[in-house]
Amino acid sequence: MPTFPDRELTSAEVAAAMDGRLRAHATTDRKDAFLPSPAIQNHAANLHFLPDGSLACVWFGGTMEGMGDISVWMATLAPDSDCWSPARQLSDDSARSEQNPLLFTAPDGRVWLFHTSQPGGRQDECEIVARISDNGGHNFGPARRIGDFRGIFVRQPALIGPDGEWLLPGFRCVTPQTGRWTGDHDLAVMLISFDAGKTWVARDVPDSLGAVHMNPVAAQNGTIPAFYRDRFARTVRRSVSVDGGLTWSAPSATDLPNNNSSVQAIRLQDGRIAIVMNPVNAAMSADRRLSLYDELDDDTPETEPQASAGAIWGVSRAPMTLAISTDNGLTFPQRHHIDTGTGLALSNNSKDGINRELSYPSILQDAKGGLHIAYTYHRRAIRYVRLAQPPQVSGVAG
Repeated sequence: MPTFPDRELTSAEVAAAMDGRLRAHATTDRKDAFLPSPAIQNHAANLHFLPDGSLACVWFGGTMEGMGDISVWMATLAPDSDCWSPARQLSDDSARSEQNPLLFTAPDGRVWLFHTSQPGGRQDECEIVARISDNGGHNFGPARRIGDFRGIFVRQPALIGPDGEWLLPGFRCVTPQTGRWTGDHDLAVMLISFDAGKTWVARDVPDSLGAVHMNPVAAQNGTIPAFYRDRFARTVRRSVSVDGGLTWSAPSATDLPNNNSSVQAIRLQDGRIAIVMNPVNAAMSADRRLSLYDELDDDTPETEPQASAGAIWGVSRAPMTLAISTDNGLTFPQRHHIDTGTGLALSNNSKDGINRELSYPSILQDAKGGLHIAYTYHRRAIRYVRLAQPPQVSGVAG
């Protein structure tokens, strides 16, 4: 089996490797693949096991985040296969940027695709769209808007509440009194459906300014912890629910640095919590950019955000690290690097190889204990990593 070198790959090497084939890693027993995609930019992966046991990955791809050709894509890895399927395009609204997809298998076996849809870089004008598959994720029906929400974004997987409610974590992209959306005022919210996805209500998480990408994990002793990206690039934040996810405490800081980039966590079969993320914050990196969408000509913010008080963008997005907690997510002393590199995130440009970030991870554990991880590689490709078992020893390893 061919191997990937244990170093940051060049743009040409990434493009050549985007064939979906699993390859051995040069220095470990893990397997890696770059998912096939015809898009120049590929970002924001989410993994999900389909009813037939296949592993599915959804992400968004196109020219550049915020542009009208950004659509949702999906590839699958059949059980015991060593190659991902070709990518399939699942959305096609050429007037809107369709982002942050996630899959959810409902109790009735139907597979739901949720994603956001926005004009240009206006996240505060986004809508949430759903498409439903009646055949296990092989085909999806037409798009339907869920709720009457405007400006609520999603990123993390949905879950089932204590009495069968559907819980979809999200965050409000709040427009400031003057100027355009910058992320300065975003708040966490839980969307809840009491009728199997027909209607939805939104419940705000208290005191959650800047806490986004809410990511609950399975309960332990009746307590569900959730983890958040921090708009102010300080630390991963954590809150808890003791009523099955319907209401939440205010998010508080953990010992994990955060760079205003996405994280994702799961409860492992042995009870520990595993989280994938970039252990970097604004105090550790001098890199800054004006905003997330500052390269879109028609969407330049009217005023520059104040780094001391507002959302911070551009902090390095590397390494990609797997951290593990044995105390229900209070601390994460065990950390293992999955991938390393410069992490340069001062541009969303994928075409010219300017972006070098390792970001937006997703993680699952299979029935045999193996870990499946997917993440953005230089905004050019989605990289997939399979580990036979979670790490069992303390410390930091490559």
